[in-house]
Amino acid sequence: MTYPRAMPISPAAVRQVGARGFGAIAALVVLVLLSVLGASIARLGWTQQVSGAQDLNSARAQQAANAGAEWGLYQALKGSWSACASASQTLDLNATLGMVVTVTCNSTVYEEGQLQGPTLDANGNPQYVPRSLRTYLIDAVACNSGTTCPKDALASGVAYVERRRQVQATDQ
Repeated sequence: MTYPRAMPISPAAVRQVGARGFGAIAALVVLVLLSVLGASIARLGWTQQVSGAQDLNSARAQQAANAGAEWGLYQALKGSWSACASASQTLDLNATLGMVVTVTCNSTVYEEGQLQGPTLDANGNPQYVPRSLRTYLIDAVACNSGTTCPKDALASGVAYVERRRQVQATDQ
């Protein structure tokens, strides 16, 4: 039995076969690069969206802390916290700001001397009349936890926002 003779392959045909394999590899590399670019653009968009939401919640928390500090000052100076002995109250601002504010008040009384005219005592020292002053320290902590602030367990979460405002005032 005789076999038919194979036709010789030309060098141009060999180059064509090798070129087809290179084109497939190049197309695969381009597809991978485009998918990486698309994924990074999607990630950047998500990061910007989360960052914008955190900025908005941060501004709301700051406004809630400011409101809590002002409310605490009013309660200490004109309202029901006149003694302000470790008084604390939680304000629910969920309806307007989506925040809860815990306001705490502490006070200290100290004596301040005041010069009473040019009179001197028996030793030649000026006479002072003591005056009592009360200082108030108002601490307002605002957060979006829902019940009380601060919430240490939620502090590591992406959506948790907390702001603190401390105010010191005197009654004179």
